[in-house]
Amino acid sequence: MINKRLAVEVLSRDQHNISRSNMSVNAVKVLHRLNRAGYQAYLVGGGVRDLLLDQEPKDFDIATDATPEQIKDLFRNCRLIGRRFRLAHILFGREVIEVATLRGHHQETDTEKLAKQSDGGMLLRDNVYGTIDEDAERRDFTVNALYYNVADYSIIAYGGGIDDLEAGILRMIGDPETRYKEDPVRMLRAIRFATKLDMIMSPETEKPIKTMAPLLSSIPAPRLFEEYQKLFLSGKALANYHMLNEYNLFQQLFPVCADLLENNMQGKESALYQLVCKNTDLRLANDQRVTPAFIIAAFLWNPIEARAQAVMVEAELSYYDAMMVAMNDICDQQCRSIAIPKRFTSMARDVWHLQLRLPRRSGAKAFKLLTHPKFRAGYDLLLLRGEIEGGEVEELAQWWTTFQHTTETIQRDMVRKLGAPKKRRRAPKKKPRTPE
Repeated sequence: MINKRLAVEVLSRDQHNISRSNMSVNAVKVLHRLNRAGYQAYLVGGGVRDLLLDQEPKDFDIATDATPEQIKDLFRNCRLIGRRFRLAHILFGREVIEVATLRGHHQETDTEKLAKQSDGGMLLRDNVYGTIDEDAERRDFTVNALYYNVADYSIIAYGGGIDDLEAGILRMIGDPETRYKEDPVRMLRAIRFATKLDMIMSPETEKPIKTMAPLLSSIPAPRLFEEYQKLFLSGKALANYHMLNEYNLFQQLFPVCADLLENNMQGKESALYQLVCKNTDLRLANDQRVTPAFIIAAFLWNPIEARAQAVMVEAELSYYDAMMVAMNDICDQQCRSIAIPKRFTSMARDVWHLQLRLPRRSGAKAFKLLTHPKFRAGYDLLLLRGEIEGGEVEELAQWWTTFQHTTETIQRDMVRKLGAPKKRRRAPKKKPRTPE
């Protein structure tokens, strides 16, 4: 609970740069309908923050004193979601405007139907409603405790949020240790906002993170997959990778990868992870498509190879069979931390299998591999591996680069130079027994 009341600053319409013309048309519709129905209605958090920074907001979230049920009564295109936090989603085609009821302090109720905490202080349920002042105290960072009031077009800022925004300081509202215990994901959000907004965490905000990082193990794996996407698919993957390692958070998300990084941050594994993150950021900057599956496939490739080497010794299997076992083992271990949807693990497996198939180019195999639906992703990982590992892997990647960008005549010549494919030796047919 936050005992100290936050300082409040109100900026009138002529004191800020936010215009409704820069907001989602549908968000403005929701704000006005709530206001006309007699409810308080605010554009809140990141949408206000980004508009103040002259950036285009990704989402336009709204806070109101209407309860979820009252919101549903007001909007036919509304659905209520969530148990831990009850929210209203108002649907406008593919756009979703999220509306939350202003939060109160969870200690003010003694009924577990509304609020519940674990013994460690983590919020398990939190549907206690309150005032705008209490809602601001419940928000994570001062730069997110910003409210655009549609009634008079003013901005209400709490805890010095405007000053922190101008100074580039990310400051936790309340006692950071208590807030991280309530929701350990706030540590990941601290990293993400620091890199996204190019801010520096205040000393009291960053101090507890390293020691409290293991608390992330209590977060459901599906929720961590959502956070993984925000960290690595928002254009700041490389910066987030470095900060996650600095604050002992990377090992909470990718424990099988962190095992290889221990005492070896300058090794090929870290070099590959950094290169993957760098390329992902470049693709996003160039408006190219990225998929969560590729980063996962690239991150887990070295752990799979390491596991395969151990399996070859333990079970006396061939390299190929050991790789099949290792893929299953590592994928299962990783999904305990981050619940990766099956459609992404399936693609990752295709990329891994292609690493084993791409060296087999003789005969018609090279032409057949070009038609594989995931060839491009497999080839992209091979290119990254070649850049880091060099040697035969780099030569193989260069061969495939040339093969893709030349004429069919030269392609056939390239394949011919590899030699004829080795024929499998078949066991001799047994002669049928002749009756005596």
